[in-house]
Amino acid sequence: MDRLIYTAMTGANAAAYRQAVLANNLANVSTNGFRAELSTYRSVPVRGDGSTTRVMALEATPGFLDIPGTPQHTGRAMDAMAVGNSWFGVQGLDGTEAYTRNGSFEVSVDGTLMTNTGLTVLSDGGAPITVPVGAEVTLGVDGILTAKVGKQPSTGVGRIKVATPTADDPLKRGDDGLFRTTSGDPMPNDNNARLQLGEIEGSNVNAIETMVSMIQAARQFDAQTKLMQTAEADDRSAAQLLGMQG
Repeated sequence: MDRLIYTAMTGANAAAYRQAVLANNLANVSTNGFRAELSTYRSVPVRGDGSTTRVMALEATPGFLDIPGTPQHTGRAMDAMAVGNSWFGVQGLDGTEAYTRNGSFEVSVDGTLMTNTGLTVLSDGGAPITVPVGAEVTLGVDGILTAKVGKQPSTGVGRIKVATPTADDPLKRGDDGLFRTTSGDPMPNDNNARLQLGEIEGSNVNAIETMVSMIQAARQFDAQTKLMQTAEADDRSAAQLLGMQG
């Protein structure tokens, strides 16, 4: 009887975890450059004396859906979408180099180039980019930024880091929602990477598909809890029968 209860309990936990993953994806359906987190079930045998017949159901996250989101035309000069599988280099809140597909940029009051979410944008050399205060900034398809102050000639102020991951060192999502290489090493700048100006990449979450998956996960959770209730009822009935025989 304990095998049924244990398997149903771990199955309910896995369904609840999947529900949390799907809910997070749905909450980010409007987040620029968001990559949907994938989820899958797997069975893990329990190790130990007397437990070899027990199997634990686990919910695993094999990675993220690595397809571009829908382009959204804004016409804004400081909005850009990386072409292909390239990513923008930014500085995470922990100070490490991280990567995002959110290409909505703006200049802070102190002249630092940042994303619209407040992350510092890095140059192709891995350092923050500083723009002269009050300058008119222009972004090129190659990621090069030029600034013009008043009637002075335009001058280059840096190049946004646009990097492309490789199969040998793929990206993985961090707890802060940003992506980093599996090795933890910064990626080199991709000089061949190009940008689509006046557009930003939307989330690649399919809202309808995610909602259907959430309904399925809820039904799976209900089925597992009913199994636990059935096991409890069977155990109670067995105890009553044994009591009558005694």
